[in-house]
Amino acid sequence: MANSMTPSTPVGKVYLVGAGPGDPGLFTLKGKTLLEMADVVVYDALVSEPILAMINPQAERIHAGKRRGRHSLPQEETTKILIEKAQEFAIVVRLKGGDPFVFGRGGEEMADLQAANIPVEIVPGITSGIAAPAYCGIPLTSRGYSCSATFVTGHEAAGKYRPQVNWQAIAQGSETLVIYMGIHNLPQIIPQLLAGGLTTDTPIALIRWGTRPDQEELLGNLGDIVQKVEATGFAAPAIAIVGRVVELHPQYDTLLHTAN
Repeated sequence: MANSMTPSTPVGKVYLVGAGPGDPGLFTLKGKTLLEMADVVVYDALVSEPILAMINPQAERIHAGKRRGRHSLPQEETTKILIEKAQEFAIVVRLKGGDPFVFGRGGEEMADLQAANIPVEIVPGITSGIAAPAYCGIPLTSRGYSCSATFVTGHEAAGKYRPQVNWQAIAQGSETLVIYMGIHNLPQIIPQLLAGGLTTDTPIALIRWGTRPDQEELLGNLGDIVQKVEATGFAAPAIAIVGRVVELHPQYDTLLHTAN
């Protein structure tokens, strides 16, 4: 229900809610409750349909999803909408895939809302970098395989790759790498990982639509994964897991030998 106070007076609250990786069973109870109570929900493209089905039927829905090459709304417009809706409604939910603070621009949205004197609350979600490998039977850390994991974005610039991540240092400093949004940039990333000390036989797993019924996996190593991506047409949205922990995938040997 719209508040009767003037639009210039912020009266509502924006909840930055993580929808998780897709499986509705991984969505938090707090997030579900907020969707059922929301006046407005501004949601991303990667939020799954079962989670969208939890939204209050009376709530206004606004699609603000971003996918490679197809932005429904510019980031500035999304923030503007959140501010305007919070000045009119009590409960505004910004529903973001995964976790709002893990490569989700949640920090930027929070800062902009706070600058506009809009109350903000963060509701964490399970990030795909943890959930997707777990659904594949790949632990990010395991005694004898890895005691460290690094989360890094592989998508730093649209159209032209201008790396700011020190991939060579990461290759030397972590036993498991979890690369978000990096499928299109693997041809540029892998040579830097090799220059940092990894070898071409280092295992890598690509996981598309992690935790969803249509989850897909592609296994290989740093020496052949780019060719496998090209041969199979494997595409985003997907994450990459690099390191010996990939060998713990229940079907690692079978799938790898079948592919070869």
